[in-house]
Amino acid sequence: MLRRLLFHNFRFVFNLDHWVKRHFTQAGMLVLGGLVAAGVFGIDTRQTFAYQLFSMCLALLLLAVLSSRWIRLTLTAHRELPRFATVDETLQYRVRLQNQTPNFQNNLSLQDYVKQHSPDFQSFLHTRMPTQEKHNWFDNYVGYPRWLWLLRNSRGADIASQEVPPIPPQGEIEVYLTLVPLRRGYVHFTDLAIACPDPLGLFNALYSIPLPDSLLVLPKRYPVGEVVLPGSQKYQQGGVQMAMTVGDAQEFMSLRDYRPGDPLRHIHWKSWAKTGTPVVKEYQDEFFVRQALVLDTFTSQQPPINLSAFEAAVSVAASLVCAPRSQEVLLDLMFVGPQAYCFTSGRGLSQHDELLETLACVQPCVEHPFSQLSATVMKYANSLSGCICIFLTWEVQRKHLVQSLRSMEIPLLILIITDEQLEVAEEEMRVWPVDKVAEGMKGLAGGRN
Repeated sequence: MLRRLLFHNFRFVFNLDHWVKRHFTQAGMLVLGGLVAAGVFGIDTRQTFAYQLFSMCLALLLLAVLSSRWIRLTLTAHRELPRFATVDETLQYRVRLQNQTPNFQNNLSLQDYVKQHSPDFQSFLHTRMPTQEKHNWFDNYVGYPRWLWLLRNSRGADIASQEVPPIPPQGEIEVYLTLVPLRRGYVHFTDLAIACPDPLGLFNALYSIPLPDSLLVLPKRYPVGEVVLPGSQKYQQGGVQMAMTVGDAQEFMSLRDYRPGDPLRHIHWKSWAKTGTPVVKEYQDEFFVRQALVLDTFTSQQPPINLSAFEAAVSVAASLVCAPRSQEVLLDLMFVGPQAYCFTSGRGLSQHDELLETLACVQPCVEHPFSQLSATVMKYANSLSGCICIFLTWEVQRKHLVQSLRSMEIPLLILIITDEQLEVAEEEMRVWPVDKVAEGMKGLAGGRN
């Protein structure tokens, strides 16, 4: 009951703190602090003269707030974002500001804001903060640092405010803002706020410009060399396109007359209309190397939920997607989200940027069983030259999938990202704690540590 009561007050405390930091300058914060201190020590006017300091600070702040109401700004803004960002990699982007007035605009500062939402009570209770062990028992019990971490993570990025150079009348300037991505996925921008201090320099008048936009943050990636699996080329019925699609798209070779038993979807209707006889499209079959990258998205939902291993697994998958490989190698990325997915890159098909975009938005799977991922892998197993499996644990269903692939003599590399104590003897298997993933990836080139 106490924790729920405290939880519902976190938003009020944060909003009050946020409002004060947005509106008061550093000098204003000093005067505000003096006002609070004088108010505490000046209660008894007979014993101290602190009430006089209180009156002076209050008068200054009231004058600053009232004078800020007369400040008028007329500006337009345009934000220029890059196509992608990457977790923990600082970037700069440009904002253009145009002064619509005949006067110089001085002493301005610019702040960009992104959308955030307060965590719900269940997420607050059951989510484990990565640095939770470093906090004292009181902070861990009350949970305000964890609430701030969840709020910051929902925001997705930290953007530092920036001082704006003087803007000439009817002029335009460029300001560069620094953004630090905190998590993968989309960061949604809401508005730009331009702060102009009052003549006393204590209180900011805020001019807000609605400017919605979004930026896709890609997963963190580790340096890794070419990972070589000892697989050979496999026969791919239907050619390159058939290897990665579910439908009619294949490697077209020529047209020929219809033969009994040809599927209707192969009929070339335009040629039939011209000749009056059925004509079908013929497709080319090819041999090439095709590897699967299997990502385990099935996390434990038992509280406290620790998503560190899952995020590390996504980063490992992203690193392997970007790893050097021959242009003749196809790579299938397989995972389960709302449904089973298989995306393919290589040989002129989707490039690794598209796979990274997919990994940027992948979420833990809680609605489907692991058997759905196994079925997806086995569906393509006959055409695979090798398979890299990224698991979050090592239990019966995952062992069964590995045994099935071994029985088909498919070369394997198994990476298990977990803090569990596991004993493995297989040469093809690696077990990495979350804090050892970067070290493990450095030794992965060639498929062996």
